Amino acid sequence: MIKIGIAGVRGFSIVEAVKRMPDDACITAMCDLSESALEEAKQKIGLSDSQCYRIYEDMLANADIDAVVVSTPMQFHVQQSIQALQAGKHVMCEVTAGVTMDELWWLIEAVEKSGKIYMYAENYCYTPEVQIVRAMTKAGMFGEIYYGEGEYTHDCRDLVMHNGVPTWRHYWQMGTRGAFYPTHSLGPVMQCFDDDRIVEISTFSPGCHNAIGLRGDDLTQTMCRLASGKLVKIRVDTISPRPHCMTYYSIQGTKGCYEAARGLGDVAKVAVATEDNGKAYEQWRPLSDFEYMLPERYKSGEGNEAGHGGGDYYIVADFINAIKTGEQPELNVYKAAEWTSVALLSQLSVTNGGRAMTVPNFRKNMPYDEKIIKL
Repeated sequence: MIKIGIAGVRGFSIVEAVKRMPDDACITAMCDLSESALEEAKQKIGLSDSQCYRIYEDMLANADIDAVVVSTPMQFHVQQSIQALQAGKHVMCEVTAGVTMDELWWLIEAVEKSGKIYMYAENYCYTPEVQIVRAMTKAGMFGEIYYGEGEYTHDCRDLVMHNGVPTWRHYWQMGTRGAFYPTHSLGPVMQCFDDDRIVEISTFSPGCHNAIGLRGDDLTQTMCRLASGKLVKIRVDTISPRPHCMTYYSIQGTKGCYEAARGLGDVAKVAVATEDNGKAYEQWRPLSDFEYMLPERYKSGEGNEAGHGGGDYYIVADFINAIKTGEQPELNVYKAAEWTSVALLSQLSVTNGGRAMTVPNFRKNMPYDEKIIKL
């Protein structure tokens, strides 16, 4: 039985998932500065007063836990992940992994030194639609994938103030230049490119036009060049007045393509050549025609009540399995660093007219002289 401590109210997203795996995991501690959040934890999770903490270090030192889910504001992610690793706890951390490039080096070194499991909680990779597209990709139904797009358009302007006081998002998200929050868009797309990696990015912006004093870009477009030469384009937009579309993806291959729904009755769709009709890519088909490609474990329905179409259940299941087997998960610290670095390097790119920035080759036992930003 893996005992989990949650840091931050965002971690409530895993509660339903853990409840559905009673033989494998349980939540035995909660930490948050907010008394109301701790009271909610007592009601939602069934914790006692002694299992609820206001101070993170107290939870690490005194709670009966094997692992920590770090769900605090992003500027605390690396600090609290490293503290947990040093305390001998496994970590699943919300996005983004860190807020500076130096933090990424610290995080990688801490994970390698600890020998503990670190999982990046990029739950958009686990949504059923993304899982179907990934299965189709692996089956070769799109041919060779050479281009992908991901978009995160989510008007978050109402989250930058609380009771007249700027929130952390005012500074660490919409007060930051560049593609500050790219991994919901990037992760699902990159999973269609197997072991390819991002080697260079360039970020462009139309500037800052909002009327509420945010210094971040209204939106950014980031072009990522992969080691293979293939391309991925990422849009991050949390200021523009428009309907939410947080999970738009598109991929193009030699045999066809996929596009997620954009709204107003649109549906996810694919167009692919078939053995008996090489021109079948000329006509759209709903992605639902290919639900049989959904991984078997999704078909059981056991995780359906968890968030993101059950995705929250399966990401927790993979975290628990990684702890049990001692093998780092697919969404490991190196992927966390690569995908997060797109955000951090984009700040330099966009403030220098879209200058191309080299993405480090994040990997185990990385040499010290490669832990740099190349201009």
